Formats: sequence, structure tokens, C-alpha cells
Amino acid sequence: MKKVSMNIQGHVQGVGFRYTAKTLADQLGVTGNVRNEEDGSVTINAVGKNKAIDEFVLKIKNSPSPSGHVTYVDISDSPYLEDFEQFTITI
Repeated sequence: MKKVSMNIQGHVQGVGFRYTAKTLADQLGVTGNVRNEEDGSVTINAVGKNKAIDEFVLKIKNSPSPSGHVTYVDISDSPYLEDFEQFTITI
């Protein structure tokens, strides 16, 4: 099981980024949450099997939202993240 936290920067708010990230997470069996930050970035906490998390991170880096554009992703392993039951969008 792999647990990561990501801060995604670029044109990622107001373009459906959180909703497409949730759809992607649900397809891959990844749990966690996604939320907008006041600085215009998006934060994701994700938990799942190693292969699923690796694929999720790769697709997030390439912006799952067709209208979005990712310029930078800060990723850190977060072994102390809680286990989530599902992937949710946090407001």
C-alpha cells in the first residue's frame, strides 16, 4: 500500500480538475481526497496499491482535466495518512 500527498500547481482551479481527479481515482481504486487551496493550487492525498498510485500520479502530472494545465507537482510519501474508504472532493 502506498500513501502520497501532492500539491499541484498551474491552471488547476475552475477547470474541473478535482472532478476528473476523483473519476480517475475511482477508476484506479485509489482512495483519499482532493481540495482547492487559497493560493490557486490543488492538494491531493491518495492511498492505494503501488501500481495504482504510480499510474494516478503520472496522469495527474499530465492533467486529467482537458481544460487544465499542470506546471508543477510536489509529491511526498505520507506513510501516516489515514486510510480512506473512498476518494472525496473536499471544499
